[in-house]
Amino acid sequence: MDVTIFAPSPALTITIEEQDARPDIHIHAGGQGVWQARMLRRLGVRVTICCALTGETGRVVQRLLEDEGFRVVAVERSGRGAAYVHDRRDGQRTEVAEMDGDPLGRHELDELYGATLREGIASGLTILSGPHGEGALPADTYRRLAADLRTNDVRVVVDLAGDRMTAALEGGVDLLKVSDEELRADGLLEGEDVGSVVAVMEAMRDRGARNVIVTRADRPFLVLDGRTVHEVTPPALQTTDTRGGGDSLTAGVCAGLAAGEPLREAILTGAAAGALNVTRHGLGTGEQETIARLRDSVRVRTLRGPSADDSDDSHGRVSPDGLAALAEPTDHRPHHEEPAPEDPA
Repeated sequence: MDVTIFAPSPALTITIEEQDARPDIHIHAGGQGVWQARMLRRLGVRVTICCALTGETGRVVQRLLEDEGFRVVAVERSGRGAAYVHDRRDGQRTEVAEMDGDPLGRHELDELYGATLREGIASGLTILSGPHGEGALPADTYRRLAADLRTNDVRVVVDLAGDRMTAALEGGVDLLKVSDEELRADGLLEGEDVGSVVAVMEAMRDRGARNVIVTRADRPFLVLDGRTVHEVTPPALQTTDTRGGGDSLTAGVCAGLAAGEPLREAILTGAAAGALNVTRHGLGTGEQETIARLRDSVRVRTLRGPSADDSDDSHGRVSPDGLAALAEPTDHRPHHEEPAPEDPA
């Protein structure tokens, strides 16, 4: 199983914890694409990360990624790379310092684009993730990449919002994952009821997404699988840190898709991976065996579609309440395997 991740600007992350009343400092590679890659790796998927690595922070990030067992295809350049320092000694994340890094130049972007296209065709499934920093690269890059990858029979998954999501939809995607909070911030969602969310998901399908997942914080997330709507309830576990939970969900779904599962089955792994990750300090982490066992605790109700009926179990049937909710207002190349690393912060 192989997945390519477009992670244009991974960040160097420094997190200060407290252990035995003393500072405990952790240094890792981070950013959305890296957290997705980390969970995929834990689930036994070979991952190629296509990225730009900038300056001295970029050199450190490359070494950290390679030490985790990822195949890194990088555009190396001088300048300021993305990085942040977070203090979590009181149990909450406090930003000490953060820099977005320099925007990609035209030649650098051309090189990264070509590398992503090449590796995506080789793996057959590509995740387009967001950069660390709003101005890292033009949003239209996502439209072009999505279109060119799909033209070459590559399945495209995006976990984006705002202008980057809009651009990717114009290119066409196989799966869009987004949160209701992001949709609300973009002015695309007003109501909080299931029917309102489903209406937006259908609009996303009409704009270019074959399938759509919308997460809703601590409420069940919704899946538009073609023209079938599922409501998915992950296992209820104690939360340590919600950051990275959505990226773990995306990675879990992609692990299932890469293994040949239909979306209806892949969302079980995604729900389990996301639920486990929020119990941990490490972003994008979790044991494969635990995730496999948690799959059995995921509840899926088919709210609308050919399989909807009055039953309700972990393999996705619907109750009358679920139907009423909708009536509320409006192929692959192997890479070298290495042991998984310790949990990153």
